[in-house]
Amino acid sequence: MDSQRGGGGTVTAPDGSGRQVKVITADDVVAYLKAHPTFFEGHPELVETMSMVPRVQGPGVIDMQQVILKRLRGEIDRLKNERTEIIANSQQNQIVQSRIQAAVISIIQATTFEKMIHVVTHELPELLDVDFITLAIEANADAPKRVPVRGVYVLAPGAIDAAIGPDKQARLRSDIVGEEAFFGDISRFVKSDVLMRLRVSSGSPDGVMCFGARDPKAFGPEQATELLFFLAKVLENTIRAWLDLPE
Repeated sequence: MDSQRGGGGTVTAPDGSGRQVKVITADDVVAYLKAHPTFFEGHPELVETMSMVPRVQGPGVIDMQQVILKRLRGEIDRLKNERTEIIANSQQNQIVQSRIQAAVISIIQATTFEKMIHVVTHELPELLDVDFITLAIEANADAPKRVPVRGVYVLAPGAIDAAIGPDKQARLRSDIVGEEAFFGDISRFVKSDVLMRLRVSSGSPDGVMCFGARDPKAFGPEQATELLFFLAKVLENTIRAWLDLPE
């Protein structure tokens, strides 16, 4: 009987111990694969190391072996691409997290309220690799259009709800024309933006932290906002502490 296709048996282990070990035959492998038909789907990398004997097919007959190989090799390529994408995204997330951490430290280390505003509007853009960052706050109808601090603007009552939505915390847009109310005279350079609502105190009007980019695709509706939301919360709490406001 062919030792590779027989019913199995035992042989003496080659390690000199004298113990008997089971011989795995081709029939054992075939039986296992029949009992586990999805084995190669879970181990597609094995396909690349396998040697398949081409089958001679008659006219109009599909060689299922080649179909399966093509599908499994396609799965290998897909998994490799996914792995590459995951690694790239992970590296990018680490970069963004490091930038947000640096921004938070800069905000909380400011020695005066005015210095903190300067950090947000002048230093954070470079730290976060963003072209523009401004702040705006709602006021009454008689308030001036801007306060005497570069990068800080006064909005008409209800302007933030009109822009973001009454129950929303953020708005992200791509391929846009920047709004002067939020970006002032630099609005003509803004081609994509993010507005993050600032709720500093229950007794104060809402504000907004505005991120603007020259790149029309730098921001967009599908972008994750968790880290920007965290940064906005840090700014809310820091402003509240400096102005001694209630929550």
